[in-house]
Amino acid sequence: MAAELVRGQNHPLTETRLEIRVSAGHPVVAGATLADDRGAVHGTARVAHPGAPSLPGLEVPRQAAADHRIAVDLDAMPQDVHRVTVLLALPPGTGGPTRFGAVAAPFLAVTGLDGTEQASYTITDLDTESAVVALELYRRAGAWKVRAIGQGYADGLAALLADQGLTDAPALAGAVHDAVARGLARAVAPPPRSSDETQVRQTAAAGAAPGGLPPTTQPPSSTPSSGGPIDYSHPGRQAPPPPPAPAPAQPDRPATPVAGDATGWSMEERLYNQVWGMFEDMARSTAAYRSAVDFADSRMEQELDQVLSDPRSRIGGQADAAREAARAKHEALVDRAREALDRDLAQLAAEADVVEPALPAPYARWDNPCWHAYRSPMEMPMAVRLGDLRLPEGDAAGIGIPMLVRLPLERGLWIDSGAAAGDTLTDADELRSRAAHTAVLHAARLLAAYPAGEFSVHVVDPAGTAAGALAPLVDAGVLAGPVARGAAGVSETLARLTERVDLVQMAVRAGAADALPPDLDIAEQLLIVHDFPHGFDDRAVTRLRYLADEGPRVGVHLMLVADRADAAEYGPLLDPLWRALLRLTPVPDDHLADPWVGHAWTYEPPAVPHGSAVLPQVLAEVARARTDLRRERDL
Repeated sequence: MAAELVRGQNHPLTETRLEIRVSAGHPVVAGATLADDRGAVHGTARVAHPGAPSLPGLEVPRQAAADHRIAVDLDAMPQDVHRVTVLLALPPGTGGPTRFGAVAAPFLAVTGLDGTEQASYTITDLDTESAVVALELYRRAGAWKVRAIGQGYADGLAALLADQGLTDAPALAGAVHDAVARGLARAVAPPPRSSDETQVRQTAAAGAAPGGLPPTTQPPSSTPSSGGPIDYSHPGRQAPPPPPAPAPAQPDRPATPVAGDATGWSMEERLYNQVWGMFEDMARSTAAYRSAVDFADSRMEQELDQVLSDPRSRIGGQADAAREAARAKHEALVDRAREALDRDLAQLAAEADVVEPALPAPYARWDNPCWHAYRSPMEMPMAVRLGDLRLPEGDAAGIGIPMLVRLPLERGLWIDSGAAAGDTLTDADELRSRAAHTAVLHAARLLAAYPAGEFSVHVVDPAGTAAGALAPLVDAGVLAGPVARGAAGVSETLARLTERVDLVQMAVRAGAADALPPDLDIAEQLLIVHDFPHGFDDRAVTRLRYLADEGPRVGVHLMLVADRADAAEYGPLLDPLWRALLRLTPVPDDHLADPWVGHAWTYEPPAVPHGSAVLPQVLAEVARARTDLRRERDL
């Protein structure tokens, strides 16, 4: 059954050899990009446009036209291609409309080679935009889906291509427009439909090129104006037999999830990519559902307004019938959107069930059995888990996406110990205690992620209020030194780490790493500052800001446990510091937004199961590995 998509909604594809039909009511340029699993387009060689219309598994028209047909063979795509993004743009300098708001809403349909429609999408709400990302075909868990995008760009094709990650976007946009202007892409009408169209498509499929696309090096034997079938076969080449038809996928039976079913050189990298693919799918599916509900609400309001605008129909049976009809349409739209969301959530829940147990220790929750067999690693992992991310729509299915952050850390962490953390039922003292405990769990995970001797932790606790929470780190002997107390301890620790940053920066700039002092600890450093700004004077605050800005580049990272309200006396001086740090909370709080659709995700901090001894066991292993390393160096 064909699906009428709304912005953000996705739909499974049952075939891999497809056509994408575009109808815009006015000549437009059609193109496409091929991206990897992270959405990166690797250069202009992965962009199909009228000046360079053919790529493996993809062919776009050579012409600007009101109607287009883009040929796609997903099986012929390179293995590293995970997204096919369809782009539309208005050609400049033709005297025609310069914005999509002045033309009919573009319509796209994804069909099989026999013309059977699988999904369609009408791009609405465009105004000043002259280029638009229409839709994308993307690979997920071994299967392909189509997603409606509808992202417009008022600054034109160059801005769109730049947003795709192409550094030479202006030059490429100019080349596309030059191809149109030179007549390489003439605006022509599409070939007329005929009753023999199915036979034509079968003929084209039989004579397909190695990439799965109809060969275009030879003119067709009959012109489009003749109205007859077009023979796409090469006159000097015998057409090979058609490949066996793949078994059609069943939308009601999605692909069985498999842990590590993503691209990557190692299982760790594949799991990392799979987790963030789950994050993106959750964001997109929820956005589609919310967009559909908003559309249903808006449509019902419009229909009710029409009933009330006519005094003759405000009362009586006619008005009641109109209201019931509007509500019935609203419920039907919402139910259909919920059905699609439930289908996606069920697939995500099934994927989470197989992925979570397979995660290695740096990615795993503290209740994962892999921690009981933990041994100090030989090399640093790609990322570390700092908690979980949830959306309200996934709560019923219990879907939480691991929050993985790449290593080494590019930003410091701010553990919010104030009431702004979002839990009004917890008093201030309890929040501070939880914040300190959360900081210890993050520090323990970072210590466990690095090989022995390659990560050092320093702690500043001026008032000594975190002694209880810091006990696991102190008792295990994994800190670089005693916990610094008072203003003198703050000053001494900051001065030592600031000096380290300066020395390493100078060595890097001079290309003289061997000139560093032999007693300098070149391991990655983490400074935990508890109860900031207690014990800090103006000079100490300046040094802290310096460490936050310059430290990560040379291996010095900051973890601040603080209530921003306590530092209000510094005013805007600390604003750059807050912006430089990643805010985390000791209680669940919906303060994190994703970069795709801006959802407010609920961050759930890590937690050790009640009564579990996994934390001291892991820290004991970290300490043992360090002791063994020192013995080896002393021999």
